Amino acid sequence: MLKTPKETQFEIEMVTLNELVPQDHLLRKVDKHIDFSFIHDLVKDRYCSDNGRPPIDPTQLFKLMFVGYLFGIRSERQLIREVQVNTAYRWFLGLSLTEKVPDASTISQNRRRRFKDSEIFQQIFDRIVFQAMNKKLIGGRVLYTDSTHLKANANRRKFKMHEIEEITKEYIDELNEAVEEDRLQHGKKPLPESSKEPSTREIKVSTTDQDAGYMVRDGKPEGFFYLDHRTTDKKANMIVDVHVTPGNVHDSVPYLKRLDRTKKAFDFNVSHVGLDAGYSTAHICKGLEDRGIKGAIAYRRPYGKRGNLPKRLFIYDEEKNEYKCPEGEKLIYKTTDRNGYRHYKSDAKTCVNCPLLSSCTSNKKHQKTVTRHVWQDYKDRSNQYRLSDEGKRIYHYRKETVERSFADAKELHGARYCRMRGLDRAKEQCLMTATTQNIKKMALLLSKAA
Repeated sequence: MLKTPKETQFEIEMVTLNELVPQDHLLRKVDKHIDFSFIHDLVKDRYCSDNGRPPIDPTQLFKLMFVGYLFGIRSERQLIREVQVNTAYRWFLGLSLTEKVPDASTISQNRRRRFKDSEIFQQIFDRIVFQAMNKKLIGGRVLYTDSTHLKANANRRKFKMHEIEEITKEYIDELNEAVEEDRLQHGKKPLPESSKEPSTREIKVSTTDQDAGYMVRDGKPEGFFYLDHRTTDKKANMIVDVHVTPGNVHDSVPYLKRLDRTKKAFDFNVSHVGLDAGYSTAHICKGLEDRGIKGAIAYRRPYGKRGNLPKRLFIYDEEKNEYKCPEGEKLIYKTTDRNGYRHYKSDAKTCVNCPLLSSCTSNKKHQKTVTRHVWQDYKDRSNQYRLSDEGKRIYHYRKETVERSFADAKELHGARYCRMRGLDRAKEQCLMTATTQNIKKMALLLSKAA
């Protein structure tokens, strides 16, 4: 029999907030297993102890932000509206059913004033990592690193062209020393000091978000982006490092510096790393070997003109320090240039009658030149390790660790787009997203083990 529903909006019921939150709710697990008490001590120096109006409790403020990231609520205004009506959110934040929820501007004003130019988001991220270490969820032995793009809050058609100086590579002094040593071993004179002016290039700078970088990559969208460089640990796929750069910075540029930072911050004894082909450079291979770390790095296929003989067909003889072409002819060492490349050249008189000449070189003198970096030996050893059984096993887990971590961030935690503008705000978003993912994973794993 069809009944008319009763009006229940104005009924008085005796109920506690705790009764309204399901026992298996995610926030119950987070509240049980994650200790947020450290936040108060981290930020107390940024509050006045004897003047001004009473502020929102800083622990409650950051827990409020975590709720937004945890459930993929992109707008802070929407977050406040959700907290107003969601009993689980109120319970987690320590708000009663009738207590007033903070205004959305409370979050933004604290960000702009109290926490501006601070390392608070990095510090909170690090503290959560330490908690995961104490719970035996991080091994610190095998790490995986990759980057993903976040679309900047900027129109790709609104930009100005700026001319900038090329940034000098951090390892340039080490490379110069290696070049001089290599030339000395080959009986060559030291290179004269360069008298060239610093090279420059033109880049697109957004008129909306000047910190964003214009990204142009094969298979990637074109426009203004930021890059989230992330490192995860193999044991439970916990995130142990987050670094943000403009979208036009190559993945390999910040890698070794961030690896050193991670090792030092958490006292990791890193033995292996898994990386994609973007990190396959001689400098990184040398840096890993110098640190006693084995790198399972994907192979980067060299670019070349279609129809030409690939470089792999020219076999290097380390003992004689020379190359042999597919026809068995020698290419002998000539010089080492300023960029760290040895030049091996063929005999033009022999090459002129070679049947492979047209597909080998277009040089007018009929002379083939093959280059080899002074640190190529490090790269060759890295490639050999990649092909070993252990190397294949290490690299296999990359898609299950760091790639999975990025997928969860984008699908579940709103990390496809930058919520705010500027490098600092993009860094805040990436750190808070990663911290939230660690919190969620810790809570779920520890609840399952209990």
